[in-house]
Amino acid sequence: MRLRVRGPEGMTQVNLDDNATWADLKHEISQKTDTPDFDLKYGYPPKPFNTESIDGATKLSDLPIKLDGEQLIVMPRNLQAHLSSPMSNSHPPPQAVKSLPSQAQVSPPQHQSGDFPDQPLSLQRSKKKAVDIESEPPEIPVPSLDGVMVLRVMPDDNSCMFRALSSAVLGSALDGMTELRSVVAQTIQAQPDLYTKGMLEKEPADYCKWIQREESWGGGIELSILSQHFDIEICSINVQDLRVDKFNEGRSTRCIVVYSGIHYDVCAVTPYAGADPDFDRKVFDIVRTGDEEMDGGTLEAARELWSALLYRYARFRYLVWAVRAERERAAVGCPACEDDGT
Repeated sequence: MRLRVRGPEGMTQVNLDDNATWADLKHEISQKTDTPDFDLKYGYPPKPFNTESIDGATKLSDLPIKLDGEQLIVMPRNLQAHLSSPMSNSHPPPQAVKSLPSQAQVSPPQHQSGDFPDQPLSLQRSKKKAVDIESEPPEIPVPSLDGVMVLRVMPDDNSCMFRALSSAVLGSALDGMTELRSVVAQTIQAQPDLYTKGMLEKEPADYCKWIQREESWGGGIELSILSQHFDIEICSINVQDLRVDKFNEGRSTRCIVVYSGIHYDVCAVTPYAGADPDFDRKVFDIVRTGDEEMDGGTLEAARELWSALLYRYARFRYLVWAVRAERERAAVGCPACEDDGT
């Protein structure tokens, strides 16, 4: 029996006899990953393995889950310590999670004369601000899931939508863009009465060939098809107005992607800021009672995350404009500007 195990330090392989027990597996994982106390996740998307309910003498072959060839994710139980108290040489505790601006603060501020500094802004300061946006992305606490909501940025390679969705429903370990494109093409071919030339703006056969090319973008049609294929609700947040478009609405689970108008990324809840993306949770349970919907606050956290990103971007653009204005004023030697302080 052969399994792949992804722990805090990366991927490893575990080989066991066919008669191996649950205790044997736990011992091997502990030795290979140097993790004495842990929980496990399996499958795509990763699902919790109820390790406490399994007797150590139980043979792996008797488990309801077929483990041969499976990939397991090791979740150290001491992660909770990182979330509750600071530790030396460890990841940031939750106190390091910065409070973020409210919705009202997102709108650009009205410029006043006092907004401009007395001394010219340096290029070094403008560069530092740009670095802060990339190296210190915001995160939103999600207490119900014991973690923080973060944005996982997809490569700008024309497969961003497929890559974002693949990382959520298939797992980050799989490169599923080709598979998802194939699912779309097969669905269109199987439902010619629904996916017509009028809907696709191409002949269906041509569209199927086109969407399977690596350089072809995916959009609403593909999100609709894939949400039904995986029986999941997909929420797409439009970053320009924070509108949420829901595909296959009403399912018991959802994932959240964000759309800038030309690019898709995906939202994830991670145990703490800076945690390995292998520990991400990108599929969230939804409980509905009547008209009430409870998702642990994940959708609202995703919208707050984008509000914070928009706020930072607006501040950065304003700073760049101010630096350029100072340089232009110095270059032309504007005496009037010096007299009135503008």
